[in-house]
Amino acid sequence: MTNFPADLTYTAEHEWLTSGSPATIGITWTAQDALGDIVYLELPAVGTAITAGSVIGEVESTKSVSELFSPVTGTVVEVNAAAVDSPELLNSDPYGAGWLIKVDVSEVGPVLTAAEYEAKVGF
Repeated sequence: MTNFPADLTYTAEHEWLTSGSPATIGITWTAQDALGDIVYLELPAVGTAITAGSVIGEVESTKSVSELFSPVTGTVVEVNAAAVDSPELLNSDPYGAGWLIKVDVSEVGPVLTAAEYEAKVGF
């Protein structure tokens, strides 16, 4: 069973984010489930300027390699080093310890509420 926390917003590309600035960004339960066992994570460095909709890294699993897309425009202020060192955190706790980056947000791209995202993914 999936769980989409109502206090987060979501993207069509299966990323989630918190409100406010800095915003925390991660991948959804749906994304980690589709990927399978995650074995590698590449993220932008602190200080990197990112743009909503742009590729900001990649995640590799035993099944595939997928790009990560930014839901916001802004500057990376923190990277989850624990997730880079132990990418399996994205599988075990995608909404907690498996977060990806924190961004000082200047603009939010298109996002969905939890209910809209749940309807989109069909759960």
